[in-house]
Amino acid sequence: MNFARRKALLKLACSGMCLALCLLLPFLTANSRELGNILCLMHIPVFLCGLICGCWHGMIVGATAPLIRSFLFGMPPFPTVAVPMVFELAVYGLLTGLLYRFMPKKWMWIYPNLVFSMIAGRIVSILTKYWMYALGETEFSLATVMQLNFVTTLPGVALQLVLIPALIYALTKQGIIHRGRDY
Repeated sequence: MNFARRKALLKLACSGMCLALCLLLPFLTANSRELGNILCLMHIPVFLCGLICGCWHGMIVGATAPLIRSFLFGMPPFPTVAVPMVFELAVYGLLTGLLYRFMPKKWMWIYPNLVFSMIAGRIVSILTKYWMYALGETEFSLATVMQLNFVTTLPGVALQLVLIPALIYALTKQGIIHRGRDY
């Protein structure tokens, strides 16, 4: 098997593992919507997929995970929560992969990548919720949406900012992933 085909197969396998983690990690919150909103465990594998496998794999995993989880387990509730999450997580996977490709390969650049992707994804989520409100699908209160997207999720953001760079560092040190000579 040539190198390009093997690399594509490894990216596909890693994407599948990230998708499986998106389905399984929320069980750590016992499917509690409140605790899930605080910890945002489904977001972690999407960010990792974008960083490890690239923007397209990250976007696909981010877009499919909330839908699959909603249809299999009923959480996140469809369409009120699942549809905005589809767009939010797709943006996370896409932007982390794109930014990681073009930013310098130094550890300090993972943090602005994650923060920018988190802000962009949350803005897309808010716009999606407003769009659904305009179509008559949901209720919309800007204060509530801002509270849920930017204040309630702060523990999850902190967890992601600690855990994701540590995992990327560990995977790089073990030779599982290769990311430039500065790592």
